[in-house]
Amino acid sequence: MRAVYELAPLLFFWLVASSASHAIVTEHQGFAYQDSKLFTRAVENTRGAIDREILSPIDVPMPQDAGGGYTHEQHKRNYKSIYDAGRLYAVTGEKKYADHAKRLLLAYADLYPTLGEHPQKKEQTPGRLFWQSLNESVWLVVSIQGYDAIKSALTADERAHIEAGVLRPVAHFLSEGAPETFNKIHNHGTWATAAVGMTGYVLDDSSLVEKALYGLDLSGKGGFMRQLDELFSPTGYYSEGPYYQRYALMPFVLFAAAIEANQPERKIFEHRNGILKKAIYSTIQLSYGDFFFPVNDALKDKGLNTMELMHASSIAFDLTGDNSLLPIVGKQSALPLTEAGLKVAQAMEAGTAKPFDFKSMLHMDGATGEDGALAVLRTGEGDDHQALVIKNTAQGMGHGHFDKLGWLYYDAGHEVVLDYGAARFLNVEAKNGGHYLPENRSWAKQTIAHNTLVVDEKSHFDGNTAVGEQHRPEQLFFVSNDHIQLSAARIDEAYDDVSFTRLMATIADPALDFPIVLDVLKAKSDQPHKYDLPLHYSGHLTDTNVELESASDGLKPLGDKNGYQHLWLKARGAIGDAPGSVTWLKDKRFYTYTTLAPEGSEFLFTRLGANDPNFNLRPETAVITRVPFATDVLFASVLEPHGVYNPALEYTLNSHSQIASLKRVSDGALDLILIETVQGKTWAAVISWNADPDIEHTIELANEAITWRGFAHISELNSKQIRGRE
Repeated sequence: MRAVYELAPLLFFWLVASSASHAIVTEHQGFAYQDSKLFTRAVENTRGAIDREILSPIDVPMPQDAGGGYTHEQHKRNYKSIYDAGRLYAVTGEKKYADHAKRLLLAYADLYPTLGEHPQKKEQTPGRLFWQSLNESVWLVVSIQGYDAIKSALTADERAHIEAGVLRPVAHFLSEGAPETFNKIHNHGTWATAAVGMTGYVLDDSSLVEKALYGLDLSGKGGFMRQLDELFSPTGYYSEGPYYQRYALMPFVLFAAAIEANQPERKIFEHRNGILKKAIYSTIQLSYGDFFFPVNDALKDKGLNTMELMHASSIAFDLTGDNSLLPIVGKQSALPLTEAGLKVAQAMEAGTAKPFDFKSMLHMDGATGEDGALAVLRTGEGDDHQALVIKNTAQGMGHGHFDKLGWLYYDAGHEVVLDYGAARFLNVEAKNGGHYLPENRSWAKQTIAHNTLVVDEKSHFDGNTAVGEQHRPEQLFFVSNDHIQLSAARIDEAYDDVSFTRLMATIADPALDFPIVLDVLKAKSDQPHKYDLPLHYSGHLTDTNVELESASDGLKPLGDKNGYQHLWLKARGAIGDAPGSVTWLKDKRFYTYTTLAPEGSEFLFTRLGANDPNFNLRPETAVITRVPFATDVLFASVLEPHGVYNPALEYTLNSHSQIASLKRVSDGALDLILIETVQGKTWAAVISWNADPDIEHTIELANEAITWRGFAHISELNSKQIRGRE
């Protein structure tokens, strides 16, 4: 069989920088790259790192530590070194690099047969070299490519020892030894099947390849092909969210490239209408300011500069020739040391790169695209553009959070309306061994931690993942044009007797400093409930129109469970007859949140950090609109960016909201929301709450009738109408 790494895009180096994608044929070591300064620099950077390692003794320690500990991190450094040394041998033909990778692999061949389960094993998926088998899969995915690059430089005895001592035993451990993970439709299963399948190609073992593709029993109920069919939606969205889409993308694309190299007749990159290419583009789209949208169990410091994206976008460029992918690869500090990497470098140096087109999109969820969606509405251009992210997705398996119909908002390079993401310090041993913190369950997953409706201080699905997996929102409506963008969804099962629907829109008006966000949430129930609508914001509170009763002589938690126990109640204030408003300053821009809430509502101002004895939580702020007792309820709110604050030049402009009033008019089942600016313009959002696009609706306003079809329509009154829907 052809070498796995001949087309295997491995730009993997996990911690430091360098590495590969689309490797060259083993029998022909070295290729001309010196005419490219970018590629030469990448080679020399990797050479410098490996040359320093060659001067030190081989360190393959007995496994001892959990994630973040010395032995854990050393084994990660070793698989990177095996890979990088292999790539240097493939590029330069210098035998010292093959010898370095060989010494490491021989040491592992001596060590691995002596190992039992890791002493710090994770109960669900214990490993041997690492505390969980997932890390073992990553080790094999990376190391098998290093071995493939150097095997022609090894003697028959050396190859036999490495293959029998470590490569086959790890492949067996990940497959027959862990069937519950290997057959799982989940990113852990993807890493395992990729590791075993790539090993099968390198060792010329078709049985390993077939098991990886179709599951241990070869039935197709598990395996890589089933994962391709079930884990991505038709638009390329991955069920666990952008953070885990980025992580899962690596084994998907690496194994696919190996399949393409060895069995091109399978046409793997054409499978499901090119689903892997769609997944690569989708992953890039699910970001703002180079960082992924942090929904579900996400760490906020992961973005387009990760190794997975450099690797995936390099492969995508090789497949498509799309020059808009070049800036994505360019965000890395290194290039893959392969012929494909050389093509990327040459294209960059030729000046053919063009900007990547970040779009407003509806990212459908679920294998058939019927499990809700992540809606992304973008306004403006360049680094200063705005992005409204609306989470109408399915649960997201075990990494999912209980926040249906929640939202995030970005502006001027910042996350302004926040999602907490995961409560975790990755690979920081002092913080629960680098694993998820207890507060990930007690706070980050709970509904109050997100910007969506909370009923009776309980989380959606009562915080039960298994129940949440059975239900998903219904995406009702999505429209995007130059002036108006809208998305609407409904969920009926988050609570036993409460259903709620949410419309969110962006409105661009030249009379306003920036586009505004309209948020209309309507909940219905036969019984009275307490309704909370939190808004987690980033910035410093500057103004509010409610009279505050502050907790100045002692703080108390807002509640005792479901995340409320972690919120200090800082102040509260009755909203009254007029809409309540809150203004805060973030960097050099002001933001005003104006909300029209039912009678008896109040604002609760909170800060995160109660019942957090180990200081695990960030001290973030929120304002919660509370309706203490109601059956049906409607919240209508506007978020408005405005003004400028310049402390260097000591001036402030437009620090007050330009929204003069916010009103609601109801006519039976129809609702009209009026937004009036201080300049005298009035915008009308009319909502039928009916998703049928063919039904015509009419609502009367004074002497004017507004008629539209479908779910909703937004227009400027007394002026040229801007349609939200044809």
